[in-house]
Amino acid sequence: MRQTAAPRERDLGAQADAAGLLLPGTGGQCLGTVLPAVADALGVDLGGADARRRIGMPDAARVCVVLVDGLGWSNLVERAGHARFLRPRLADATPLTSTFPSTTATAMGTFGVAVPPGGTGMLGYTVRDPGTGRLGNLVSWTDMPPAEQWQRRPTAFERLIGAGVAVTSVGPARFAGSGLTQAALRGATYRAAETLAARVDATVSALRAPGVAYLYWGDVDKAGHHHGWGSWQWGDALAELDFELGRLARSVPAGTVIVVTADHGMVDVDLSARWDVATTPALADGVALVAGEPRAMHLHLEPHADAEQVRARWADVLGEHALVTSRDEAVAHGLFGEVEAWVQPVIGDVVVAMSGRATVVDSRTQSPASLDLVGVHGSLTPHEMLVPCLVIV
Repeated sequence: MRQTAAPRERDLGAQADAAGLLLPGTGGQCLGTVLPAVADALGVDLGGADARRRIGMPDAARVCVVLVDGLGWSNLVERAGHARFLRPRLADATPLTSTFPSTTATAMGTFGVAVPPGGTGMLGYTVRDPGTGRLGNLVSWTDMPPAEQWQRRPTAFERLIGAGVAVTSVGPARFAGSGLTQAALRGATYRAAETLAARVDATVSALRAPGVAYLYWGDVDKAGHHHGWGSWQWGDALAELDFELGRLARSVPAGTVIVVTADHGMVDVDLSARWDVATTPALADGVALVAGEPRAMHLHLEPHADAEQVRARWADVLGEHALVTSRDEAVAHGLFGEVEAWVQPVIGDVVVAMSGRATVVDSRTQSPASLDLVGVHGSLTPHEMLVPCLVIV
């Protein structure tokens, strides 16, 4: 049995404030309230009345929800010159917070199921499956149990459909029936469309009848990963998105409400502040497996490792570049929301959130392509945590 020294009392909230980090739910509204608010606008009670009031969504028979992968609030505001359609709508909008980790699989779970990650078990790009002890990937859904066994709660789409609302999901063909889709968004009728223009056309077609249409677009995130969110390529991706959103708004039936949101934002890496667990003995000692991603890690320890010693050693090595805490502290401070018993062992014995633009990689388990990413996300900085929620009527 793992021996753990009694840690000194730490205030995770104060540490986050001092490091300029945002805990999930700061400001009261989070990504998981979007679909309940949409449901309330359609007359279905999923507990979203207050959220609907806060984001200013009117009654509607048709709602289009657009989720743009990687379109952080701060990223959008700072590059708004590429967004002629969205830019005038920023002044009256209040951003939401994403999840921790602020990454697609985790955020999509909370968005689609309307509960925090502690209820979905979707706790990072990769997670340790307690049943096998192996590292599983929640985006490709490799080395994972069936999605319905891992993410056990009904999705918001299933609950809407159960209330008699038609729901259509529009995205790439490869996502139809994928593990992540089944975990976070199951229940909707899926329409495959590859280009953004084709997805807008499919969405407009779906909204000829009352109901909800959900449109996903991932190329903003892709441009950021490969070139950085400050690049001209990211600006071009934003401009393409903005143009098609304008066309969507002009094309949907009268009275349709459009909600534009995102799963997370992004920072560009600082290679001078990067550590590799594989080549840093002080980080590797006692650590059996590193789950998560370079901005947010779950450290699963060797059976006889002392969790407090590992935490202290990581905190010493990373210094001001990271917030390093124990599983118990992370849970107690609501980093993952209310945590179900089966999710507890999915959380690392030690949890790490990077600050600034620093990263920790593990070249033993991460692909060369992932090590070369320019734009990254997952942690608690405002650029990663704040996402837009723009209501267009």
